[in-house]
Amino acid sequence: MGAIYFVRHAESDFRVHDDFSRPLTEDGVKNSLLVTNYLKDKDINYIYSSPYIRAVDTIKSLADELNISIECIDSFKERRISNWIDDFDTFSKRQWKDFDYKLADGESLKEVQFRNVTALMELVQLHPETNCVIGSHGTALSTIINYFNPYFGFEDFSKMRELMPWIVKFTFDHENFINMESIDVFKNNEITPIHLGKKC
Repeated sequence: MGAIYFVRHAESDFRVHDDFSRPLTEDGVKNSLLVTNYLKDKDINYIYSSPYIRAVDTIKSLADELNISIECIDSFKERRISNWIDDFDTFSKRQWKDFDYKLADGESLKEVQFRNVTALMELVQLHPETNCVIGSHGTALSTIINYFNPYFGFEDFSKMRELMPWIVKFTFDHENFINMESIDVFKNNEITPIHLGKKC
């Protein structure tokens, strides 16, 4: 049985609108150490990440601590919106209501979910009995949660938007999904099960 720890990145500097290069804030760098402190004794064997800087930098301290190289996987990158959105709430609500909705040159949540879940299951097959960490993003991670629990929707997504960083542990028995747990590193690593078949 293996565990996949998805790490939603720490606070990033929204003054930088380029999605790939947006860095962590000073608080984000400091709070990324909470991720290291929680995961450093979890018998992690592999570390993967979205190629975006904020995701990589959130788990860099952990990788250094464990002396494990971070392998970037393009499929774990955040949803592509196309252009900077000022009214993010309205846009997100529409996407969560309609998983096929997207802007020109952007991605729908269905597309984001497909590539993220496909990449996740490839890693589960590759490492069936080992523990891995994946540096991720709020929307991308939320679509993965929604795949295993379709009741996870916009309201749940909105509640976790301020959790930066945030850890979600997925447990698999080979390719069979077992459960999900939310880990709040700001509340003494409080663990909350993300149940199947009912509201989170």
